[in-house]
Amino acid sequence: MGCGYAVPYLERFTDDAERVFAMMSSRFGADTWPKEQKNLVYLSSGASLPIENASIDRVILVHHLEYCEHLQSNLHEIWRVLKPNGRVLVIVPNRAALWARVEWSPFGHGAPYSLSQLCFSLRENLFVQERTQGALFVPPFKFSFFIRSSNVFEQIGRVCLPVAAGVHIIEASKQLYAGVDKGSGSRVPAVESGLFGGDPAGVPVPQNFSG
Repeated sequence: MGCGYAVPYLERFTDDAERVFAMMSSRFGADTWPKEQKNLVYLSSGASLPIENASIDRVILVHHLEYCEHLQSNLHEIWRVLKPNGRVLVIVPNRAALWARVEWSPFGHGAPYSLSQLCFSLRENLFVQERTQGALFVPPFKFSFFIRSSNVFEQIGRVCLPVAAGVHIIEASKQLYAGVDKGSGSRVPAVESGLFGGDPAGVPVPQNFSG
């Protein structure tokens, strides 16, 4: 499942996955996808997904969390619909980057996040952070030089200036707590000297044991 505007990222999975679909915010409306096939997009507020518990393997969040009115409720719903071994990939604009300050950029709207803020929100909603990476190091300037050199900016930025990444990418897994088996409550009698005899093999056997 993709949430927000994840359609461009979902197309690569349509041939391999059993089922692929997208959720778009009811605040902004939605477009049909795929164009030549049955529609796989539905509208939702994100805080109440019409999906069964523990039924989704993977979730991609793109242009979703920065527009959430209730972040905790949205993350709780993602946790609810994920399977116990499910994972979520979160892509959000970096609060410290230039891309979050450019209005013509798709990352220049909504609420950007710092990495620590996003990781804290995921932990608070029972997600375990697995991997973190930054992307979009090329400056947000509409010049052909920056576009042609985008690969160079990406390679240098990851090594030399990771704080300047335009977006944070975090992969997290669903955290489950195992229940504690309290048992039946019956007491196990202590073994006292003289209560057990021994068999020829040296294994203690109750004296009144027969058969």
